[in-house]
Amino acid sequence: MSPIAVQDIVDTPVYAKKDLHNPTPTTTTSPTKPAIVRCDANDPSTTTDHLISILERDGGVIVENIITKELASRIKSELKPYFDTDKKDNSGFFPETTQRATGLLGRSDACVELATNKTYIDVANKMLSSTFTYWSGQTQETVTSKPIISSTVAFRVNPGGRQQVLHRDDSDYHTRNVDMPMMLGCVTAITKTTRENGATICIPGSHVWGPDRCPYDEEAVPAELEPGDALIFVGNLYHAGGGNITKDQFRETVGIFLCKPYYRQAENQYLMVPPEKAKRLPPQAQRLLGYGISLPSLGFMNYQDPMRVLFGVEDEETVDM
Repeated sequence: MSPIAVQDIVDTPVYAKKDLHNPTPTTTTSPTKPAIVRCDANDPSTTTDHLISILERDGGVIVENIITKELASRIKSELKPYFDTDKKDNSGFFPETTQRATGLLGRSDACVELATNKTYIDVANKMLSSTFTYWSGQTQETVTSKPIISSTVAFRVNPGGRQQVLHRDDSDYHTRNVDMPMMLGCVTAITKTTRENGATICIPGSHVWGPDRCPYDEEAVPAELEPGDALIFVGNLYHAGGGNITKDQFRETVGIFLCKPYYRQAENQYLMVPPEKAKRLPPQAQRLLGYGISLPSLGFMNYQDPMRVLFGVEDEETVDM
């Protein structure tokens, strides 16, 4: 990321949404508490580079219509049994009123479609792919590896649920500034999410804060979403699941979290989606789960590419070892 001073973010208005009929965008918040920029996935101006420029500056962006409402409805239906049978989190990180579903690529075909969504994957491939040059004897090699899944988890926040503490998702990785960004999150709504029913809150610009600055709730703004909309954000953006102050509404979202290909995955995908389950998935999903090789040779099986050994995949990404 390009270095951006915190003062620059605070003093620069952040535009909430572009009016396609008016070339001059407008802002809906004060400069001291910027909104989350909104883009429409169906707008030709919502290019990969445009989304990345916003993520580099603000740390997060809302992408409307990242999936169809029909797909959001399918995901909701397929995850219902897992939400309904979830046990409360004894650690206290998730409020006891929050229900979760995990290991989503092994439980929901619709979530596979979400995880391989082109808009998100194109952004992730450009921001998280790792290119590395090394010497093999007297030959210089340059290789590139694409991101993999860190974790997949869906959330149902029930009425009366308290707010999560503000946190950074990449804390698990002990990241330093040189590593940034090492992960991306994409939280997609499968129900309408509002400030009142627990929409994710975040602090735009907090991804450039140093380790000594702590976040405060009053600095955060909600990511209000319609079904099929998503909040994409870098792993070091301060955010939290919002509190649900309604009496009769629950909100459901699905998080697909990707990381650079050489990091350990937060959710053990090989236990959550073992080979017998993964074999029915398309190669792109199998590689997202981590079954592929991070070049030159990270993740091999008997000095062979597991994609070939386990699934018989032979394509342009299969690695000869």
